[in-house]
Amino acid sequence: MKIYNTMTRKKEEFVPLKEGKVGIYACGPTVYNYFHIGNARPFIMFDTLRRHLEHRGYEVTFVQNFTDIDDKMIRRANEEGITVEELGERFIAEYFKDADALGVKHASVHPRATKHIGEIIGMIKKLEAKGLAYAVDGDVYFDTQAFSGYGKLSGQNLEDREAGARIEVDDIKKHPMDFALWKNQKPGEPAWKSPWGMGRPGWHIECSAMSCKYLGPTFDIHCGGVDLIFPHHENEIAQSEGANGCGFARYWMHNGHINVDNKKMSKSAGNFFTVRDIAKEFDLEAVRMFMLGAHYRSPINFSREMIEQANAGLTRLYTARNNALFRLENAVGDEMTDAEKEFAARADKAVVDFNEAMDDDLNTADAIGVIFEYVRDMNAVLTDTATRAALQKGIDILAEMTGVLGILTKEADLVPEEVKNLLQARQDAKKAKDFARADEIRAEIAALGYVVEDTPKGPKARKA
Repeated sequence: MKIYNTMTRKKEEFVPLKEGKVGIYACGPTVYNYFHIGNARPFIMFDTLRRHLEHRGYEVTFVQNFTDIDDKMIRRANEEGITVEELGERFIAEYFKDADALGVKHASVHPRATKHIGEIIGMIKKLEAKGLAYAVDGDVYFDTQAFSGYGKLSGQNLEDREAGARIEVDDIKKHPMDFALWKNQKPGEPAWKSPWGMGRPGWHIECSAMSCKYLGPTFDIHCGGVDLIFPHHENEIAQSEGANGCGFARYWMHNGHINVDNKKMSKSAGNFFTVRDIAKEFDLEAVRMFMLGAHYRSPINFSREMIEQANAGLTRLYTARNNALFRLENAVGDEMTDAEKEFAARADKAVVDFNEAMDDDLNTADAIGVIFEYVRDMNAVLTDTATRAALQKGIDILAEMTGVLGILTKEADLVPEEVKNLLQARQDAKKAKDFARADEIRAEIAALGYVVEDTPKGPKARKA
């Protein structure tokens, strides 16, 4: 597999630290609100990365954090008259509702900043002991000038940043790019005991401390949105490598921006949507399909038309699968015909092509193209006369590829017994040439929300 590494700005062969095992850290949400459509993209794309690596036989430890203490959380909790902890608990639960609907698997570990204060303080103390951090009146800052590699991920050096910075006369930092590791408690804020007094962690330090705890000081892949490259990921590198004295993440993967109707998403522009907002109008599986239709590093434009197109594509896949499942119920023959054997060989080749696309820096767009080409073949070959063996092969191959992408996960609509009984009664009426009664039964079935389709293998009911 090849991965485009943001650190080196080129595709590299992926070689994990430990044979057969992969450690991934993905930056998670700050839990003060429902997450928005921009957040959904990295959640979906790096969930797909995990699924693909597992499909390729790796044992994956996937860590995604919850930032459950920061300025936004404190502000909202105070507005609502509740504790920051209560706010965090509420929106962590809401995160899982939306993530589940998007097909995003739960991480191996979902660490929270507030549950790792000891690890955070321990890392800050190590940085202070090495001369990479300094305390001022209860605040602790990372000394960016003392870390020689600062800026290597983003390509931005301190001199360039300092030239554009305005430094107040009473600024307590040594350099404008120094960032907070620990924040002194202000009135009305939650706080924890520390060697520097009561306070709370800065934003960046939590990811360094928690990734080290669950993946070790050096691990395979760190991922997130392109907006996190600077300063968040740059600061993580400085903290982690400074404290641990070794390399941090070996591969960095960043997804591109998302626009809404060709405009940058923002509350002021009125085009800011949470996933919960979108779920009122669309099945979120269509949102996942839409996200997968573009390469993860490319910018992507979110629009109602694009979601509708993705939904139409999903419907084609579901129709092909459900038709094959229906035919399988009544199929006979465990020995494929010659034409079916040729189809089976093409099906195996489709998986090879699919894996090649996914191995090429997670090219989900090309992988989806392989699936649709395969489905066209499947529809042409797996007709009403197809053998059981061919149908099962076709269904299994489709499930293998779509499972990697996290789509086509809904079970086929199970026709209720009441509808099945009416279908049989209609058949009996037709055999008795009581066509008026057969038409009445069709109407009864329609009233229950099902459409009757007469096929060479008998009547079939589907959701209207």
